Amino acid sequence: MANLFRKKSVRKLLEDSKSKTLTKTLGAFDLTMLGIGAIIGTGVLVLTGLVAARDAGPAVIFSFMIAAIVCGFAALCYAEIASTLPVSGSVYTYSYATIGEFVAHLMGWTLLSVYIVTTAAVAGGWTGYFHNLVSGFGIEIPKSLLTIPTQGGIVNLPAVIITLLLTLLLSKGTKESKRVNNAMVLIKIGIVILFISVGIFYVKPENWIPFAPYGISGVFSGGAAVFFAFLGFDALATSAEEVKNPQRNLPIGIIASLVICTIIYVIVCLIMTGMVSYKELDVPEAMAYVLEVVGQDKVAGIIAVGAVIGIMAVIFAYIYAATRVFFAMSRDGLLPKSFAKINKKTEAPVFSTWLTGIGSALIAGFIDLKELSNLANIGALLTFAMVGVTVIILRQTHPNLKRGFMVPLVPILPIISITCCLFLMVNLPLKTWVYFGAWLLIGVIVYFMYSKRHSQLNKL
Repeated sequence: MANLFRKKSVRKLLEDSKSKTLTKTLGAFDLTMLGIGAIIGTGVLVLTGLVAARDAGPAVIFSFMIAAIVCGFAALCYAEIASTLPVSGSVYTYSYATIGEFVAHLMGWTLLSVYIVTTAAVAGGWTGYFHNLVSGFGIEIPKSLLTIPTQGGIVNLPAVIITLLLTLLLSKGTKESKRVNNAMVLIKIGIVILFISVGIFYVKPENWIPFAPYGISGVFSGGAAVFFAFLGFDALATSAEEVKNPQRNLPIGIIASLVICTIIYVIVCLIMTGMVSYKELDVPEAMAYVLEVVGQDKVAGIIAVGAVIGIMAVIFAYIYAATRVFFAMSRDGLLPKSFAKINKKTEAPVFSTWLTGIGSALIAGFIDLKELSNLANIGALLTFAMVGVTVIILRQTHPNLKRGFMVPLVPILPIISITCCLFLMVNLPLKTWVYFGAWLLIGVIVYFMYSKRHSQLNKL
């Protein structure tokens, strides 16, 4: 039983981070771009309009602020732990150092489900924007190639293709792929700035009345709905071993990306709800829609192009994050060695990159994610809560470790973060808990059938 809670020494983790297994190429700007790339996607492009129409009205700005505050607590915890233990694996590795191997394995297993399911879901959503874009040029894709089998189609082919293309890009290594990702993120920020610059001239303050038509409960419901618009900054923690000066750059990347995205969300919401009545925003492509309403069709077309490119950056970030979790678990012996094998030419974990990409592509192409989407949500909330736990434990067990950033008011702020995450988890549907329980059960079987016997800690 004691073996289940054997820990990886903090000293060894720090030694591993200094050994040259992954090339250190990412600076603070690259990390901020990676974080923004992961965060800004379905949130600003899809959720803003839907939540304004159905839950909060113009008060959706407060829904985003509530979600940002909850994520902010978690981001502070991530910033401290990632700058203290700058190694691949995120909460998986942090749990390994503070709680024990079995919990760490389950955290890694949870992260894999979050990243792979999210990649597939975002790729599926990308198809809608892509189809709207190409149809504007008179190109019609057969519905059977846009829809999964359970909805009368054959395969969501665009989702499969874009996932595999981005996997190919990532398999070339982060030095090359980060340039493409930075370009995609800058384009995405550019179209948001374009929307703000044009839309602000069409704002009618009377559209903000009534400001909170669904009351305070609607604002909180909206906050729960848009919470997942902020997921993505956690993916930065998985890239720690490829970061130059991680004690400085990781906290900057994590906190800066969250702050920038919050400001963008609030401004976009204010302008969007000011351009038309919130009742008209019950459409997934609200940003382009409101521009069409005010007669800015050309700008709406540019926004559609930017949406296609911007969502590609989200897929990129989540495939990247999943491969780094595979890498960390494999290096520790909890998964086969092939997952940690680095290609000498590209210096990237090619096998785990392609496994993630192919798995995500198959899910996106053939499986209905309507009932599985909350699987990513419950997993993300659990890992957020666990990061708060690891901060508290590491402060007690290793108070003298060098920390690039320190969470104020420990243990109060981490406990608030943990409580907020658990509250949202409890409010998820029963079916989500059943799916999540089944996934964790598979993880437990993998641990006792393979991981426990092949762990690197057996050699100590």
